[in-house]
Amino acid sequence: MATAVTAAVSLPSSKSSSFTSFSSKTSIISPERINLVRGPLYYRNVSSGGKLVSIRAQVTTEAPAKVEKISKKQDEGVVVNKYKPKDPYIGRCLLNTKITGDDAPGETWHMVFSTEGELPYREGQSIGVIADGVDKNGKPHKLRLYSIASSALGDFGDSKTVSLCVKRLVYTNEKGELVKGVCSNFLCDLKPGSEVKITGPVGKEMLMPKDPNATVIMLATGTGIAPFRGFLWKMFFEKHEDYKFNGLAWLFLGVPTSSSLLYKEEFEKMKENHPENFRLDFAVSREQTNEKGEKMYIQTRMAQYAEELWELLKKDNTFVYMCGLKGMEKGIDDIMVTLAAQDGIDWLEYKRQLKKAEQWNVEVY
Repeated sequence: MATAVTAAVSLPSSKSSSFTSFSSKTSIISPERINLVRGPLYYRNVSSGGKLVSIRAQVTTEAPAKVEKISKKQDEGVVVNKYKPKDPYIGRCLLNTKITGDDAPGETWHMVFSTEGELPYREGQSIGVIADGVDKNGKPHKLRLYSIASSALGDFGDSKTVSLCVKRLVYTNEKGELVKGVCSNFLCDLKPGSEVKITGPVGKEMLMPKDPNATVIMLATGTGIAPFRGFLWKMFFEKHEDYKFNGLAWLFLGVPTSSSLLYKEEFEKMKENHPENFRLDFAVSREQTNEKGEKMYIQTRMAQYAEELWELLKKDNTFVYMCGLKGMEKGIDDIMVTLAAQDGIDWLEYKRQLKKAEQWNVEVY
């Protein structure tokens, strides 16, 4: 590749032994590639018409082409926004069952919708749901996003369903009035056979890592467990020709009561069958305490493994995923700040680097 430069040229005079100097804007094409970026003055001797030419030039080469970043996540061929609010996919409810105990503070339901393979998604993505009916202004209800609670193959293993994990929102407002969340109650009340308007899929933040030998730390509160159920089904309940998990999956699940533990039997079965690859820790805040008598929130449970977790976070194949209530993020930061400081590291800056490397992934509300 030739490089064009503009230079001031001095040539020896043919009529005398002295030099006649003149400045001339001359375009010269060097036969060689000059691997320089915009920088200091560059000196070079070249031959022109049998005479030695001294060139003093500011050399500017083209900026190097940007190298496309290769994601560490399973992002190849990911579909987003195939279905939009004005033209949603119409699925049907195939199954809807309550998965919390009668004494749990609130109801959580697991539901499965048909997609007939028309709504391709990946573990970690979300879908939108538009509740039937209209709002107080007579307009269709706005969509609500929910993390998908199934693997890409779905609960039936045929890639023709999608599952959600939804908590029924019911509360009393400042006026003493009972308020019911429109979409959550619509979903929790669905009967098999009912139609559901679905949008999406959306999201790439929570996609699984490509590396089958990675350490995957999953931090969930309540229904934040949804994407991790999809992860763990793919890792431990399914067989794939192009994926076999050989790393470490470590799940921390925080809930208020033991009757609120979601998918507990599934996770315990995975741990039983894959003890070398799966670690499981529950944090039940209203029933468990640590050695100081403090309530066992997810960050409290993590603090018991703080040194081990910090060592894992120093490795470039450790991926952290956080999903659920926003409050847990600060509690986890508080743990890591102290640990990082022991190594002379600023945790918030280190976390920023982890995010940039796709190793710290957060979806909280």
